[in-house]
Amino acid sequence: MTRTPTSSADRRGGQRPPVTSAVDLLWIPLGAGTSLPTVRVSGWVYEAIAAAREHRRRLALYHAAMEVRLGNDVHVLEMTPAWGPAHQPGAAVTGGAVGARVLGRSRLFRYEVHCSTRATIPDREHAVRTVHVAEGDDALARRVVDLAPYVPGSTWGRDEARTGEMWNSNSVVAWLLARAGADLSTVSPPHGGRAPGWDAGLVVAESPASLR
Repeated sequence: MTRTPTSSADRRGGQRPPVTSAVDLLWIPLGAGTSLPTVRVSGWVYEAIAAAREHRRRLALYHAAMEVRLGNDVHVLEMTPAWGPAHQPGAAVTGGAVGARVLGRSRLFRYEVHCSTRATIPDREHAVRTVHVAEGDDALARRVVDLAPYVPGSTWGRDEARTGEMWNSNSVVAWLLARAGADLSTVSPPHGGRAPGWDAGLVVAESPASLR
């Protein structure tokens, strides 16, 4: 985790300088709030199959989103469907297909990646944990925002990069943070849960070819 260095004035009990930037990661239960019922059902089925195959108990699944503060601006970064309640006009900077590239010709099978000060996280109130990835690191916060349009347009739900995991919203957040140089060594989903796709984002971020 990156933190603002403590000055001698702070150590003497002086007022801490105002924080000008922050990168916050929100863990939201998959299917919470405004999500379509199919998201909850498909998530439950997916985890039930994965748990049976790996001979373990079922775990809660989480969806990652981010808020990046730069001065007075708060940028929302999140992957959502390109239609329905989650679609926010003008907030998308890139996107990709869902399920198969050929299906992506239809808006019903496309996702978009938001990065905008006008966007909101519809299910923010359902977040069970917020991780302060960085605070006071203006350069890191700026890199996260600047990298958003370059998120790989991989197909949601597929493992086109052969990472061993599907590409999804968690992959996007992990890719952005890793590419920006954030310390993710202590970042993990809430206890008793997991975030499928997170490791896929980390693996792809290590490849120079992923920056298109």
